[in-house]
Amino acid sequence: MSKSETQLPTLIPRETLFGNPERTTPQLSPDGKYIAYIAPDDKNILQVWLREIEKEEAKKLTEDKKRGIRAFFWTYNPEQLIYLQDADGDENFHLYSVNINSNIVRDLTPFQGVKAQVIGNDPEFPDEILVGLNLKNPQKFDVYRINLKNGAVEFDTENPGNILGWTADAKFKVKAALAATPDGGYDLLYREATDKSWQTLRHWSPEEEGHPRGFSFDGKILYLDASHDANAARLLALDLATKEETVIAEDSQYDVLNVIIHPTERHIQAVAFYQDKLQWQVIDPSIEEDVKEIAQIRSGEVYPVSRDLADRKWLIAYVTDDGPVYYYVYDRADSSSTLLFSNRPELEELPLVSIKPISYSARDGLTIHGYLTLPEGKDAPYPTVMLVHGGPWGRDRWGYNAKAQWLANRGYAVLQPNFRGSTGYGKAFLNAGNRQWAAAMHDDLIDGVNWLVSEGIADENKIAIMGGSYGGYATLVGLTFTPEVFACGVDIVGPSNLITLMQSIPPYWKPMMAMFQHRIGNLETEEEFLKSRSPLFFVDKIIKPLLIGQGANDPRVKEAESEQIVDAMRKADKPVEYVLYTDEGHGFARPENRLHFYALAEEFLAKHLGGRFEPIGEIEGHSGVIK
Repeated sequence: MSKSETQLPTLIPRETLFGNPERTTPQLSPDGKYIAYIAPDDKNILQVWLREIEKEEAKKLTEDKKRGIRAFFWTYNPEQLIYLQDADGDENFHLYSVNINSNIVRDLTPFQGVKAQVIGNDPEFPDEILVGLNLKNPQKFDVYRINLKNGAVEFDTENPGNILGWTADAKFKVKAALAATPDGGYDLLYREATDKSWQTLRHWSPEEEGHPRGFSFDGKILYLDASHDANAARLLALDLATKEETVIAEDSQYDVLNVIIHPTERHIQAVAFYQDKLQWQVIDPSIEEDVKEIAQIRSGEVYPVSRDLADRKWLIAYVTDDGPVYYYVYDRADSSSTLLFSNRPELEELPLVSIKPISYSARDGLTIHGYLTLPEGKDAPYPTVMLVHGGPWGRDRWGYNAKAQWLANRGYAVLQPNFRGSTGYGKAFLNAGNRQWAAAMHDDLIDGVNWLVSEGIADENKIAIMGGSYGGYATLVGLTFTPEVFACGVDIVGPSNLITLMQSIPPYWKPMMAMFQHRIGNLETEEEFLKSRSPLFFVDKIIKPLLIGQGANDPRVKEAESEQIVDAMRKADKPVEYVLYTDEGHGFARPENRLHFYALAEEFLAKHLGGRFEPIGEIEGHSGVIK
């Protein structure tokens, strides 16, 4: 017997779930005196704000006019912060500094069409920052040393064309690099001094993973995450004199996720592995009691965010599944803790639901892990949304998820599967996804559908598929390759044609093309194979409605990826709705655009699955064009 409408939870406004946070991502200044964080201004644009750690009063440091600032960090000059910003989602990020006393903002990389990548800064060199810029050649990032006092940009290290990442030592010299190789793998490069030639310390095959984490203080050890000689990526210490490797931390199934390195002494203190939830291994006994104390402050996953250089104050984030992120300052001197704020206090009193780790078996016996969110106030079987993550070389984690809570509140069960090819589960699981786009990777999703139905969770006639980027592609695959399974689909910036996707990647992704071809298919020799895995060529199979959202300036999945499948569907008289956001890129950064798209998606899902919805209403300032 179904439950009455009066037992259903309060409809949570979309504005609460998808609007800007009240305050978020705080960072402790290196001298421990200030907290900086991101919060909206009176025009609801995200800016960087500053307050003294002991005071509540804050001042605004930045004046971004439109897109909002989403990430920043302190320099080791206590008066300067750094942030990155692009134009309307084009991902050509410029690096800006802001003085916390004068509020003067300076564009440190004022080069048209050039993308800045921060390599690092160092407490011993407070007036410098190392930045990668594709200034000479759009395909490669050379290293530049930027003076934070006068803005001078000095060429530092040449990229031969295949370097993906750089690592500086404790003397702030670029001494290690990760290079892409023609087989789709990677080389670990090292040079003894900046005037010496690079040598190859290790080659990782395309079936392996590896990258440097940093140098020890004396420069004799290079810390690595690497999966050679093991299934999952371990944290290793590589002795640069003897070339011997020592295992610092490992897990047989799960890859290293986070590493805590002492900010001045540069030794490893703790290592995190992400299983169903976050698990920490303490390496340095000197912080063991601190870790125990921190775990007692409140429940949730514990993420150390930042700390002062004196190593007295730590800023800690606590992540839970049914509420906001809480930020505390922990004082090591007396083990005291102070709540700074939560990022979304309005969530605290709302009817949010728990997210449960689950697993099921794929048809070939592989175990697929994921997360299940169930609605309250209704009886199973539920209308259901399969929410597919992007990447695909990423994974979903436990914790508050706005989309999962939104869907559950509207009456849907939500499954977030970490299908094969997802990262974090070791290289065997990752490589099981090679060349399996629209094949075994999609079978994992269908096996998830079958599991939901067999467990009595999902109504098999009311299951939608939804996702962004690779998740958008998976949505298109769902409606073309398995047209009977899903009741409808919601695709956000998903590629429709693997050939045009790979032909139009940003120039600076060219060094990764061999890896793409190993994992997806070879653009030069396997056009028919790639065509056979591209939803665009199977539009005639579509029988269920599709909603597509796209950013006009997306540099990764170009506007044409959505336009071409929309055109093909309309010519074939297939049911499709399409909205283009003229000032967005790969995803929707502006809250007005998020609110507009999820309003459309909510009404679309309600129409085809029967869930609840909040009327669209007036959403001012969005750039969505319904086409």
